[in-house]
Amino acid sequence: MDLERKLEYANFLDTLPPVEFCSVYGSSIHSNNLNKTSMIDYILGVADPLQWHSENLKINRNHYASWILQLGGARLISGVADHVGVGVHFNPYVSHNGLKLKYGVVRMHDLVQDIIGWERFYLSGRLQKPVISVLDNMKIKELNSVNLRAATAAALLFLPSKFSEEELYAQISNLSYMGDLRMHFAEDKNKVKKIVHGQFMLFQAMYDPFIKEFAASNLLQVYSLDDKASMIQDSGLSSTRSLVSHLPRPIQFQMSIKLGEDKVFNKSGQAVSVVAIRRREECVDCLQKILRRKVMLSSARQAAAGLLTAGAVGSLRYLGSKMHKALQSWL
Repeated sequence: MDLERKLEYANFLDTLPPVEFCSVYGSSIHSNNLNKTSMIDYILGVADPLQWHSENLKINRNHYASWILQLGGARLISGVADHVGVGVHFNPYVSHNGLKLKYGVVRMHDLVQDIIGWERFYLSGRLQKPVISVLDNMKIKELNSVNLRAATAAALLFLPSKFSEEELYAQISNLSYMGDLRMHFAEDKNKVKKIVHGQFMLFQAMYDPFIKEFAASNLLQVYSLDDKASMIQDSGLSSTRSLVSHLPRPIQFQMSIKLGEDKVFNKSGQAVSVVAIRRREECVDCLQKILRRKVMLSSARQAAAGLLTAGAVGSLRYLGSKMHKALQSWL
């Protein structure tokens, strides 16, 4: 991405209270996007959302729904995000230098927990797809490698023994949409395909280190074919156990509740508990149910929080634009 466009995205931060982290995502940021009217999406990480919204209300009061300002202001905004939603407050339809923006504000601690543990599997899912890092005071990009490695492992568990590089990225992209209620009525049915096709080289840059890492561990064989690759994976139980070991610890713990535990000795000779895996199919089914439930709950909670904080008019406007895209994809 050229420096001029990155500076353009960073320019918006000058109108806000200070943030610790900022990334930009969505189809609108990529050069092959033909719809220049679509919103640019920001994720903003801050130390204390209550304090941040209090300061932002003083300088950008018009970013918020009028009713929430009258009833509770910053305290209500933060309370709804934490107790109704998944810790993120979004302000959509913000105008800046002729652009339409939507920005989500999240507590840095919550962002880190979602990245390393898939606690809500919400922003961690966003960060499994290409984003543009605008500001990163807390080295989130470096920490996100844990998230990307886990996403690669999860995608491989869902894939057959033979697949293409494009299918790998599609499966990675689909992880955070499994169970998403919006995919049934308010999203483009070709969304995942468009994400991968439009950002293929960005996916390659993101996931190449982890593909090489798994290939070096004999979990994958990679065969280059022009600028894309085809892959073969070992689907045996040993490889399955290895892939599961790369998933976030909280996910492994949930799997062990369903599948049981085995005791094994680590390299230090200590006995440790691992997920008991008897059949790959059973393991994959268990993981799918866990991720579906997480995504379903998070998408429902965030939709409810959005309805409350954006107001009926703002929420219906946003939902209407989503449903229009979904309808167009079926025509």
